Amino acid sequence: MQGVKLIKNLRHILFFVCGATLFAQNVADLPITLPVSFKAHFKQTITNDQKKQIIYQGKIDFSTPSYFKWRYTTPTKKEVCTDGVKLRVVDHDLEQVSTYMIDKGLDLPAILRNAKLYRKSVYVANYKERSYTIQVNSRQELSRIAYKDDLDNIVLIVFSQIKYRKKKIPGAKMQCGYPDSYDQIGG
Repeated sequence: MQGVKLIKNLRHILFFVCGATLFAQNVADLPITLPVSFKAHFKQTITNDQKKQIIYQGKIDFSTPSYFKWRYTTPTKKEVCTDGVKLRVVDHDLEQVSTYMIDKGLDLPAILRNAKLYRKSVYVANYKERSYTIQVNSRQELSRIAYKDDLDNIVLIVFSQIKYRKKKIPGAKMQCGYPDSYDQIGG
């Protein structure tokens, strides 16, 4: 049962991470400011149709062209790193590293291009039969994303203490770290 729950939770993480790797595309015409890089804290809440929730928390780093590093601290210690081609998930509790090739992802710039102002600081986008709600702060910086996933769960990701930057974060700092003794799964 724990394995099934872990796979479902991993699907939520992969869905968002795969899509978010596309931040770096040309977004100058978008109403939402997207940076060269950023660091932030995040809280990811997944709510199923019975109103049961699982809440993940941690920190995220993003750098162009498509590097992401999610450091989950609650309820489990996990790192998820991607360069837009490979995705590596390091589960420190299980002492396991899984590597995946990203073959398709969510086209976040296309979603943002479809975003229409719903009310002050809130945009709604419909893209590929899915609806997204995107909220920005007073500087038009991304602060929240909400959507319904493939399992009909409501996913809400809230960014806080976000720091936009004008310089890239070196690729070496965007890699997941783990001991050689961890089990390796995938390529």
